[in-house]
Amino acid sequence: MNKTRVCGEVSKSRSPLTVSTSLTETVNGFHEFKISGYSLTKGVGVGKYVASDTFTVGGHSWAIYFYPDGKSPEDNSSHVSLFIALASEGADVRALFELTLVDQSGNEKHKVHSHFGRALESGPYTLKYRGSMWGYKRFFRRDSLETSDYLKDNCLLVRCRVGVVKSCTEGPRDYNISVPVSNLGQQLGSLLESGKGCDVTFEVDGETFSAHKLVLATRSPVFRAQLFGPLRDRDTDRIEIEDVEAPIFKVLLHFIYWDELPDMQELIGTYSKSASTLVAQHLLAAADHYALERLKAICESKLCEGITVNTVATTLALAEQHHCFQLKAVCLKFVASPENLKAVMQTDGFDYLKRSCPSLLTELLKYLARLREHSVTAPGHPKDIVADGCDANGRRVKQRLH
Repeated sequence: MNKTRVCGEVSKSRSPLTVSTSLTETVNGFHEFKISGYSLTKGVGVGKYVASDTFTVGGHSWAIYFYPDGKSPEDNSSHVSLFIALASEGADVRALFELTLVDQSGNEKHKVHSHFGRALESGPYTLKYRGSMWGYKRFFRRDSLETSDYLKDNCLLVRCRVGVVKSCTEGPRDYNISVPVSNLGQQLGSLLESGKGCDVTFEVDGETFSAHKLVLATRSPVFRAQLFGPLRDRDTDRIEIEDVEAPIFKVLLHFIYWDELPDMQELIGTYSKSASTLVAQHLLAAADHYALERLKAICESKLCEGITVNTVATTLALAEQHHCFQLKAVCLKFVASPENLKAVMQTDGFDYLKRSCPSLLTELLKYLARLREHSVTAPGHPKDIVADGCDANGRRVKQRLH
């Protein structure tokens, strides 16, 4: 009888390699502390302080402590002291710190003590318990501080940065899931375009626009009050809009659903800068009326970028009426420029500005006077002058769209 022997070979295979990573990084936060009435804090006594409000970084509370007469008796009140303190319960909290005394002259010569951006021989600072501090007993000689550019209008400005050290270990993952970006705006926009479920119709300049009450109420507190509030319109299924033109209302609805503006060149059918500015002006007024703050900020930014001699006066009036203080400051600066002032004064917009917002002319004159005074006292060092905010007079800027 024949016998057959089958020989099997056992192969040796490696066990799979596993990988983990220890990640150590800082969770950073910032705080600004204004010390107003500095001279009144002197004489409070050594070891006495004024403290900032607490702020949170990395899951811990912190505060800035300023000692006008110093922290230690041996300094005999010759130096001010400045510290950052752990203001919440914690043990062995490791952190990086930065203290900055701000130069308030505009020369950017700040006094900075920082752990950031350099190698630390002993690593981050460790705070053992609540009340532990990092800082300087002799932060600045008091007599030098009081004659420096760090003190302005009897105020000091301190900025601090805290970076709390956090560590974690990441093990291997047996999945790789790609999370799609949100397309909520696209979905809501498609809902608007489809017309499905619309339960309110707006009549604007002979045109009609359908929408969804819940979407409008969610996005705008004005629509919410108009559609669901105690003083809501009797007929909330059909509403007439009188203070917004049809093309602008169409853009407004688009933004409410899509959370972005449509192609403006396609909307107005031209590449004209003046036409784009006119649309932005009307849209800003509508955004302010319906309390759409993000849209209002977008319009304000676009108007700041598109200021010209022919549009600046009407834009300035608009900024005043709708409390756009940055736009107002940019407009005043543009008008006050020697190469622009005469040309702006010859425009129809400037005539409108004189009629509708006479208080702005007074403010413009004050602005020019401060600008001239600055150029005389500090030649060769121009400095932006920010316009003061004023109360709106309630009038509206309305040019017709063509």
